[in-house]
Formats: sequence, structure tokens, C-alpha cells
Amino acid sequence: MVDIGDDRRLHLVRAGPSRTIGPTVLLEAGAFGFSADWAAVQEILAGQGVRSLAYDRAGLGFSDPGPAPRDSMAVAKDLEILLRVTAEDGPLILCGHSMAGLHLRLFASRNRARVAGIVLVDATTPEAMDAPLTSQMVGHFGRFSQLAAWGARMGLFRPLARTRLGDAIGLGGAPGDEKRWAFALASHNHWAAEEVVQWSASADQARGAEAFDPEWPVAVVLAGHPHGLANLTDVQTAPARASRHGFIESAAGASHATVLSGAYADAVVRGVDHVLADLGSFAR
Repeated sequence: MVDIGDDRRLHLVRAGPSRTIGPTVLLEAGAFGFSADWAAVQEILAGQGVRSLAYDRAGLGFSDPGPAPRDSMAVAKDLEILLRVTAEDGPLILCGHSMAGLHLRLFASRNRARVAGIVLVDATTPEAMDAPLTSQMVGHFGRFSQLAAWGARMGLFRPLARTRLGDAIGLGGAPGDEKRWAFALASHNHWAAEEVVQWSASADQARGAEAFDPEWPVAVVLAGHPHGLANLTDVQTAPARASRHGFIESAAGASHATVLSGAYADAVVRGVDHVLADLGSFAR
């Protein structure tokens, strides 16, 4: 638990060597996610001698709440403070899942000197909001998130926490227990919903930020999408195609959640490996 001031603490999980000569992988979870989401990925990275950091955003998991609105700007500022307080100066490989694509776009623009590369795991981009269907889906997700927050507050999720819904990633063990705990936790659901209702605002903030530097190596790892989502896939892979050192992999059989599980975490790690290899930081 790291004190970031204003009587607030954020939960940080370090894995791998205490310090390395190469970059540190910063892991940013998606909507309703937190540090436990990255347990399988962190375990593999640590086994390869790669240092990584995962954390819980304000109000999620074990972290204290933060002031509203909980948009990408709030997330980026909190992360900047967290890294400063813990003396994590980088260089950083930014790795984000789902909605985290928006947060990392803004953070990278504000902290270009410390960014070494990008890994996007089935992540959204601000340009995805240009599609009417995506914008409509985000609106539905916002309303569903508020309903989920109400359901958790009423205790309706506790009986479901031990089902597959409680650990949709399929982590198992202690990380799976944390996922089930957070699934039924009223405060976690409340603040996760507060982030989701700011999705459009966060997309606008990310769109207004500078694009990823084309010199940065960018890896895009996709879950196995069903047919008919080709346009969405094109938007998701655009950052890799805009990079002079891009990498794209689709994890066949993975869903949006299970792409972070032990069964598919190797695909995420291969994205990190691509960035590291391009930087010449590690020999594989």
C-alpha cells in the first residue's frame, strides 16, 4: 500500500527482480479490473527475469477511492504520483488491457521521455468511438455498470462470486480468490462503474493527446474475435501498424477476459518480448 498523499493509498504489486538494467513493464487493467488480473502474466515475466508492476486504480481492489470524475486524466495523474513516490522512473513498457488503452494513450503522451514501448491487450483506442455501434455499446456498458454497482451494494453478487462469473479470467488460486472477493465488493463495483461512465470523456482526452511515437515498438495482442468484427480489429491493430516496429498476434480461442489467463498469458508475454527484443534489452 503506497501513500500518494491526501490520505489516499494505492495498492501496488511488484514482481521479478528488484531492479533491472532494462525496462520495467507497467500493467494497467481494464474496466472492473485490478492488479490480480495480471497475476499469470507477472508470473511468466518474473520467470524470465523481467520486472513488472501492477496496481489497483483508485477505489478498485485494495486502493482507496479518489476524487471524481474517474476519467483517464485522473488515472494518469494518480499513476504519475504513484511512480514518483515509489521512485519508479522507468524506462517503462506500458501494457494495458481493454479500456486501459485509453488511459495509456494519455499517460504516454504526458510522459513520453519515460516510455520505451507499448503492449495493447485486446485494448480499445479512442478512434473506436467513431463507430456508431461502439459508441452505442459503450453507452449500454455504462448503464450495465451502474446496475452492477447497485447489485453489489445490495449483496446480490455474493452468491455468484464462487461461480465462473467471479473469476471470469480463470486465474484460480490466490489471484482467483481476489477476483471473487472484488466481484462482490460494493466499493470496487461502485468505483469501477464511475470509470466506465467516463468512457466517452476518457476517449476524448486520449484522442486529444499525442499519438504513440512511431519509433516506439508497439505490440497488439488480440483475443480470438468472432467473424463480423473486422472493423473493430482494424481499429485495435492501428497502433501497431502505425509503428515502425509493430507486432500483431491473435490468441485463437481466447476471450476478452481469458486472454489474461494462464492458458493464453504467453501471447501477452510474446508482445512484451517483441518490445524488449526491439530495444535490445534482453536476449531471448
